[in-house]
Amino acid sequence: MAAVTTESLVSVRLRAVLIVVVLNFAWIPPLTAISEPGKWILKVDQTDHGKYFFFAKTMFNGTDITINGLDTDCKDPVNLIISWYLRSSPCHDEVFGLNPDLAEQYFNNTFIQRPGGNGFYISHKYEPIECKSIKDGNKFAVKDGQLPMPLDAMQAAVIKPSSPPKTQKPLKSINAVAETWEDSPYMFIIHIVALQTTIEWNIQLEITMKGRYEYISASEWPLMIFYMVMCIIYVIMGVLWLALSACYWRDLLRIQFWIGGVIFLGMIEKAVYYAEFQSIRYDGQSVQGAVVFAEILSAVKRTLARVLVIIASLGYGIVKPRLGALLHRVVGVGLLYLIFSIIEGVLRVNTEHGGSSRLVCDIVMALIDSCIVWWIFISLAQTMKLLRLRRNLVKLSLYRHFTNTLIFAIIASVIFIVWTTKTFKLTKCQSDWRELWIDDAFWRFLFSSILLVIIFLWRPSANNQRYAFSPLVDEISEEEEGEQLMNEAFEGVKMRGMKPETNGSAKLSKVDEDLKWVEENIPSSMADVALPPLLDSDEEIMTTKFEMSKME
Repeated sequence: MAAVTTESLVSVRLRAVLIVVVLNFAWIPPLTAISEPGKWILKVDQTDHGKYFFFAKTMFNGTDITINGLDTDCKDPVNLIISWYLRSSPCHDEVFGLNPDLAEQYFNNTFIQRPGGNGFYISHKYEPIECKSIKDGNKFAVKDGQLPMPLDAMQAAVIKPSSPPKTQKPLKSINAVAETWEDSPYMFIIHIVALQTTIEWNIQLEITMKGRYEYISASEWPLMIFYMVMCIIYVIMGVLWLALSACYWRDLLRIQFWIGGVIFLGMIEKAVYYAEFQSIRYDGQSVQGAVVFAEILSAVKRTLARVLVIIASLGYGIVKPRLGALLHRVVGVGLLYLIFSIIEGVLRVNTEHGGSSRLVCDIVMALIDSCIVWWIFISLAQTMKLLRLRRNLVKLSLYRHFTNTLIFAIIASVIFIVWTTKTFKLTKCQSDWRELWIDDAFWRFLFSSILLVIIFLWRPSANNQRYAFSPLVDEISEEEEGEQLMNEAFEGVKMRGMKPETNGSAKLSKVDEDLKWVEENIPSSMADVALPPLLDSDEEIMTTKFEMSKME
């Protein structure tokens, strides 16, 4: 009775883990968004008279903001009044969650709009500029930088901002219109008004934000370094895997080709993402085609990785030579996840907020991932039970380590989900914007850690065939019982033609010695406790114990 209760508790806890994962992805919007550019091309005509143009970016201290006139098309003389407003806020969601249509409410506003949103602001208004002369020289350069002013608190409960710099620093660039005063998310708003409203006109402006590391934003700089490091790691893993495969190419297992494919796709994916950040850093803009290609490549890699874990859990190439009827299920699940993953990635990079379509994709992908996790642990339980019945301790130890890795990954995922939900998604002010890159990097690092364990466990070596499926060893489980009965029947009878050993016992072979060492030195892991309740009912547990007692 106590055993049944413990099994039920473990099963309930694992179901609760899956429910937490589904709810997190289904009801809490993800943080991943489009990369922040550092250069914009703004096209304005007479229909945009009186509009406010909103630009958001997290910038380092000392970043130069410039406005340059690129082109004009004014049939008749027309004068334009152009003004801008720069505001910092410690709340990341206040800047990047603001609807551009509401930019008018912030323009020239000197008050704190939300609790915790204390910051500073500066503004500037130019004298009327003739339309045709906008591209002649730099009409927007400001000679002396302004002193940032603190925002006024609307309520007494709001924390007062820290004191601004006491001295005014001159602008580093002669073409700059403003210079940032701290590492923070910023909103930059431009307002254009034409004095002659009946005249047709057309201008083209270039807005740039160039700082300590060129055009890349302060929140994405750590992510670019992360992709660079991961790209180097994947190159090293790929070279080592290729070298080992070349050394032991005669004994390669089928699953090792899958592992090599995942390593190659991961290396290409990290290289494309790093190249994309490099493009933003030096050019200020991302290449849309490269972004879509990176998302598709990432979807293919994640799909192949999930299929790899599924077939490894099913014992493909280790316990069974082929998947049989399960092949269609594996392919179906993989294609379903691939389709929705590609759709979600394309929607994410082509739309600013994603909309309801992306939310539907997130929910479907969370459900598919939950089913995949459940299927993996069910398959692992079946595979490990079969290996225990066959007393194949070498393969069993391999799957114990693999199962422990997956259990650790689930525990780490749940802890990280709780932390991100509390830190980023349930707070009124996302002040920890410097840690936002971790939300994207963690999942890629966790997958790479699992892949590294898989590489270590299934690495090509001279002992590959010890883990390969062998019909002479893995298909005689039914004959072992009859063989044991024959041994018991003739126990004590001296077999004719058998030469006794000097110590009275048969000499153990090298493989038997290895198996004996594994049995004596590898303790039962948490996988043996956590997995059987997922699969075995009371009747199956009794049947398993009965079969093992007969084999003993």
